[in-house]
Amino acid sequence: MSQGESAVTDSQVPAADEVEAGPGLDEPGPAHDGTGADEFSDAGDDGGPESGEAAPGLTDVADLELEGEIAADYIEGLLDVADLDGDIDMDVEGDRAVVSVVGATLDELVGSRGEVLEALQELTRLAVHRHTGNRSRIMIDVGGYRMRRRTELAETGRDAADEVKRTGMPKKLWAMNPFERKIVHDAVAAAGLRSESEGEEPDRRVVVLPAG
Repeated sequence: MSQGESAVTDSQVPAADEVEAGPGLDEPGPAHDGTGADEFSDAGDDGGPESGEAAPGLTDVADLELEGEIAADYIEGLLDVADLDGDIDMDVEGDRAVVSVVGATLDELVGSRGEVLEALQELTRLAVHRHTGNRSRIMIDVGGYRMRRRTELAETGRDAADEVKRTGMPKKLWAMNPFERKIVHDAVAAAGLRSESEGEEPDRRVVVLPAG
């Protein structure tokens, strides 16, 4: 759906350099145990928090819709400042709000391997946290980037699982961000194998393990 009535005015939208981090926003969660759970992230279509716990303070769709409205206002302000075009759609998927910038190819907001998009998402989460006081798991997408990456990464996970089944040897993949790792973990689990994350950000990566 297109952006509706804003929950805050433009004057209330914090600039990027004004946003203050809330507690726990940058704390990683547990390593993957093969169940499809990775650290807290900007995961795409995982359907739930990577830690297996609901974000505190969010109890109903109305809370998530409010998050979406605040985030949409914040992103709209950034687009105006950067003189970039794009429509903003808001939705709720499972237990998270989703805000998408659509109607334009905005490579500037995606960056190489999505680094700019990840930064934009974190800034937006902090902006929402500043308004609501709640830790936010809102997902931001630009030009359908995340959907395309889901497809590519799911195939990567399936291919890695097939190789490990064939060779019986663990396979270590390249460094990925939490969003990417989560999708690979889920694909590996769906293929009947387990995987785990190892290393430290930004070099943390998925290791696919043989059965047994």
